[in-house]
Amino acid sequence: MSKKLNVANTGTPAGSALENVSRRRFLQGGTALTLGFILPASAADKLPAAGPGKAGISLATSVTFEPNAFLHIGADNSVTVIAKHLEMGQGSYTGLATIVAEELDADWAQVRIEGAPADAKRYNNLFWGPTQGTGGSTAMANSWEQLRQAGAAGRAMLVNAAARRWQVGAGEITVSNGMVSHPASQRQASFGELAADAANEAVPSDIKLKDPKDFKLIGKRANRKDSAAKTNGTAQFTQDIHLPGMLVAVVAHPPLFGARVKSFDDRKARKIKGVVDVVQIPQGVAVLAKDTWSAKKGRDALSVVWDDSTAFKLGSDEILAHYKTLAKSPGKLARQVGNTDTAFAGAARVIQASYDFPYLAHAAMEPMNCVIKLNADGAEVWNGEQFHTIDQAVLAKVLELKPEQVKLNMLYAGGSFGRRASKDVDYLVEAAHIVKKTHGRLPGNPAIKLVWMREDDMRAGYYRPLFHHNLQASIDAQGRLTGWQHRLVGQSILIGSPFEAFLVKDGVDGVSVEGAANLPYAIPNLTVDLHTPTDIAVPVLWWRSVGSSHTAFSTETFLDEVAQAIGKDPVALRLELLDKHPRHAAVLRLASEKAGWATPLPAKPGERRGRGVAIHESFKSCVAHVAEVTISKNGAIKVDRIVSAVDCGTPINPDNIRSQIEGGIGFGLSAMNFAITLKDGKVEQGNFDSFAPLRIGDMPQVEVHIVPSQAAPTGIGEPGVPPVLPAVANAIAAATGKRLRNLPFNTQELAV
Repeated sequence: MSKKLNVANTGTPAGSALENVSRRRFLQGGTALTLGFILPASAADKLPAAGPGKAGISLATSVTFEPNAFLHIGADNSVTVIAKHLEMGQGSYTGLATIVAEELDADWAQVRIEGAPADAKRYNNLFWGPTQGTGGSTAMANSWEQLRQAGAAGRAMLVNAAARRWQVGAGEITVSNGMVSHPASQRQASFGELAADAANEAVPSDIKLKDPKDFKLIGKRANRKDSAAKTNGTAQFTQDIHLPGMLVAVVAHPPLFGARVKSFDDRKARKIKGVVDVVQIPQGVAVLAKDTWSAKKGRDALSVVWDDSTAFKLGSDEILAHYKTLAKSPGKLARQVGNTDTAFAGAARVIQASYDFPYLAHAAMEPMNCVIKLNADGAEVWNGEQFHTIDQAVLAKVLELKPEQVKLNMLYAGGSFGRRASKDVDYLVEAAHIVKKTHGRLPGNPAIKLVWMREDDMRAGYYRPLFHHNLQASIDAQGRLTGWQHRLVGQSILIGSPFEAFLVKDGVDGVSVEGAANLPYAIPNLTVDLHTPTDIAVPVLWWRSVGSSHTAFSTETFLDEVAQAIGKDPVALRLELLDKHPRHAAVLRLASEKAGWATPLPAKPGERRGRGVAIHESFKSCVAHVAEVTISKNGAIKVDRIVSAVDCGTPINPDNIRSQIEGGIGFGLSAMNFAITLKDGKVEQGNFDSFAPLRIGDMPQVEVHIVPSQAAPTGIGEPGVPPVLPAVANAIAAATGKRLRNLPFNTQELAV
């Protein structure tokens, strides 16, 4: 996913307008670090690898000291970092552990990670107020100071314990690679040997953090902590959960958004071997079986009559036509600088272009699933948990429990891209209704695992909204860009959701216009306005990089058209307009220099080649891409090379930053080829055969250059996505002279 609830913060929670009780108490010494001691040292080597969702129930059981909630040190010398953010492939577990281990001076080999339980008082996202969750590329940024403090506090307590044991001054003690030493007497002890004593030390009130010049782990390559389990098959995803007597549920969803079950015949479904029950729920008809395949066969054997009298029945073409009509008049004002009417009235030349962006599915490798077990004390849930607090509250309401009676186990997620941060808690609520419907009806009240097929999520899921953009630029007689007018039309993700109060202001959905309303370029007259149609019933949700996934394309390709119109080099024009944004300018210079922007591309006989550039800020990080493409005679697009520069603050793990940029490039390039389209209200795509992401053979050569920085970390999971397609589109224009303004690209326009 992907959206921040508090846009005011850049890295240090102290600047947040929303109170963070957990951190405040931590700084006061009232909460924090957990030092747990449970096993004799001889048993340390037999410990299983810590996994997600085990916090509070795993290793630290016999003796627990809790100055903070992010760190266990066991007598077995293991250092366990409690990760409050979901690991869904973005490397958060490794990054969070690196922050703690750095200040603790732990040996990376002794560090393990556990997923935190649902507990917003301890594990809230500091940018989101009293809410626990992962999204908006906030994991490192909002944990930076908090986890540094946690690690440093643990280190100080170990040092004080050693000083007391050895009767020496704490200042005489050093810590390195998990060993506490007193060089003068040549005494030393491991963390595990000191853990019990450290548990009796007071939490330090004055914690000194490392000078960045002394970092040993941060800024260096560290092996990812989740790689081994994911490659040897021991990593726990929801699909790996098998509880005694558990049943699998697969649901027949309505073919149209808003349709309801009118009647159904389950006689054939119940004859399928393994099928145990069939129940109607608000979302459709659920078939419960002893295994997934039987449940699917049972679902496919159902005969359901749908009431579509109030269902949504428009197709994509009709929606787009509706949007284009709306775009003829001004929408709600999102930003105004100067007076664009005056600028356009006095213009020597006006440039205009429009852009269309389709609905897009998240298409994560692991489709939606979860497990819910209802028992006498409450409910236990296993899930790739991304929105702990919201999920917990909504599930409690559906199950008629108190939130604290809903225990969430955060498992690994096989991707999300925003889908598991469901603002409506959709698939979890669906599972909860099945549990309610079968509780007391099936012997033993079995746990229920809900499994969505990929077709279920692609045809009955949530989508990046379809958008239409209109842009105009005014140029004066001296060839200067004097005015910029940007009009957007698209559904709101936030209006009507729990997040409306945070991110919708004066009727303007902040995520619809992000990247457009905060355009960094120094343009003297600028207007951005927005139409938010409320008569379109297609479910929409944040998609990796959210609003920037479409605003970066329209703004960066349109600026290229402006550069062409006034005869300026695209990089030079951007640098001129970014005069007051040195961070943006620095990544642009770095990317263009590394790409050899000033050097013409080598020609290939019979092929057209071009180079294009784009820059965009999202989630407080700046990324510039330079793309090189080759266009064949039949219009086929080959992206040969992407050179990237990124400023995301302190690079905690450069290797992971490169991975995120590379992944973002592949993810963004996929949108060059696919779309979710509706015909008569039905989604036409169902799986990867008709919604094909980029294949590995089509991945270009990627070079990532990271700007050195000692600023607090900013987002990295999403910022690589927005500038990639505009850079490619600009490269295509350079190669062919043709502007592709709509996505997915129509390569027939490039054929010669």
